[in-house]
Amino acid sequence: MPVAEARQRTDPRLLVRGLSIRGLREGRAVDWWVAALFLGLACWLYKGLWADLDRAYLVNGGQDQNMWEWFFDATADAVRNFRDPLVSDLQNHPLGVNMMANTAMLGLGIPLTPVTLLFGPTTTWALVLTGGLAGSAFAWYRLLARRVVRGTPAAVLGGALCGFAPPIVSHANAHPNFVVLFVIPPIIEMLIRLWQGERPVRNGVVLGLLITFQIFVGEEPLLFAAVGLVVFGVVFAIGSPDAARAAARPLGTGLLIGAAVSLTLVAYPLWVQFFGPQHYSTLEHESGNDLAAFTAYASDSLGGDRAGAAALSEGSTEENAFFGWPLVILTVFLVVWLRRLAVARAAAITAAVGALLSLGLDIVVDHDDTGLPGPWRLLNDLPLFESILESRFTLVCVPAVAVLLALATDRVLDAARTAPEGRELPVRLIWAAVLTMALLPIAPTPLDVRDRRPVPTFFADGGWRSYVDDGSVVVVPLPNVGDATALHWQSATDLGFPLAEGYFVGPWGPDRVGVYGAEYSPTSSLLGRVAADGVVPEITETQRREARADLARWHADVVVLPEHRHRAELATTLTALLGPGRQVDDVQVWDVRHPDGAGVG
Repeated sequence: MPVAEARQRTDPRLLVRGLSIRGLREGRAVDWWVAALFLGLACWLYKGLWADLDRAYLVNGGQDQNMWEWFFDATADAVRNFRDPLVSDLQNHPLGVNMMANTAMLGLGIPLTPVTLLFGPTTTWALVLTGGLAGSAFAWYRLLARRVVRGTPAAVLGGALCGFAPPIVSHANAHPNFVVLFVIPPIIEMLIRLWQGERPVRNGVVLGLLITFQIFVGEEPLLFAAVGLVVFGVVFAIGSPDAARAAARPLGTGLLIGAAVSLTLVAYPLWVQFFGPQHYSTLEHESGNDLAAFTAYASDSLGGDRAGAAALSEGSTEENAFFGWPLVILTVFLVVWLRRLAVARAAAITAAVGALLSLGLDIVVDHDDTGLPGPWRLLNDLPLFESILESRFTLVCVPAVAVLLALATDRVLDAARTAPEGRELPVRLIWAAVLTMALLPIAPTPLDVRDRRPVPTFFADGGWRSYVDDGSVVVVPLPNVGDATALHWQSATDLGFPLAEGYFVGPWGPDRVGVYGAEYSPTSSLLGRVAADGVVPEITETQRREARADLARWHADVVVLPEHRHRAELATTLTALLGPGRQVDDVQVWDVRHPDGAGVG
């Protein structure tokens, strides 16, 4: 490569200038093919879900599919009935759920209301997940193609890693807010334009609108992106001080305008989130990554196994590292090779900061506590940071590593094009082999599904209508983080009744600490113990009074006992608490609408 061209390739101004207008026009046809590629890959990962939307359930997501479908359904119901979508009393009745304080994704749930009402919340769930993976990969591809690399193959590679990296696919089992990331690249695009001094007022307004939308899609990913961008921006500015001084005014102007626009639009929703009904003060987590997880392979990857990944993570939906030894080694090599590029240096340090923060309060290596404090201690008690899982900071690493891979691929392909005759093919083949060894083991595999439990006939055929006036239904055992199937049954009735308790994040205790599910009542705790161990306790008069008080607090109309492995023991307990029940269709019911709370025999 000539010296002049080499200098051009290391000029950071070129790396943020993007493609020419001619290049963009020529790339439009390619973009359609790339979008189709990413969509096809996303559909393949969710092929089991799409094959049977009526029964398929993502098995490794715990109870989250039930919860998310309920969020989409409750949002659509609020829009249909012109109610406030920021809160809902359809579960945890009558206290309700603060939808803004939960990850309800109103930014998608509201516009997708027609889909939910016409085809059901499972279709919306599948659409959001599939479109989120494909759309995010494509958005990163477009950003890389416009602003970082010249060649389409390099941008496709980077976009694919951003959209389908092991941490993303892990969350794809249950957490669409960490899958739908297609707003982050346009936010970065606006920041680059402001850095270049392009129309700070207009681009600041657009930035504010994008941030607003991202808040209604996922606040936690926005926080991670903000931290990563601050680190990247500071490092890049230090390496380009003259450009930083020139960019200070337009960038500052655009940021202030963007903040003003966004705060104006989200002021009331954020008030509801932090001060409204059922708000909570903090959601405590202590979940740092085991350092050994970075070189291991995730459950849903070609090189992984579920048992090995489970031993190094908090669960199948929190495999937040798992890049594998080959990619870790390749990344270190690329950091050294590309160190002269300002963008590469910034990306490398951003990845390092994200990885270090993800280690949590104490550094653990293969389950052994090293006794070394993690950098997370510096942020753990700060507002907002105290409520997030620190292990998820590896999501900051994903686009940073993708940038390094894209830059390296662009360089290799440039070198191949300018190589002496006969050497072009070996250069390409060697790099293809390196990428294959690093990326093939972490390539995703289709996500596992199972058949979900059938909806009881009592709910599916409308038998519940004879037992519900305007109160709640108490499904036994009460829905919670361990079993939220009742939320799906409620959706099957077109949300015809509210539920007592449920699966959501709400306040607990005088300090309003965030917990998953309702604050357990004496009766729900009692029934939960019977459901767990099958032991029928001796029921006292005190417990009967507590049951009547809980039913009154829930505004309960009927208690429903569906099929359960300890159904006989639960029925005996309920009879001792409420009197005899009645078999209706495939469930037992206790009509508790009478003032004395007695069941109907």
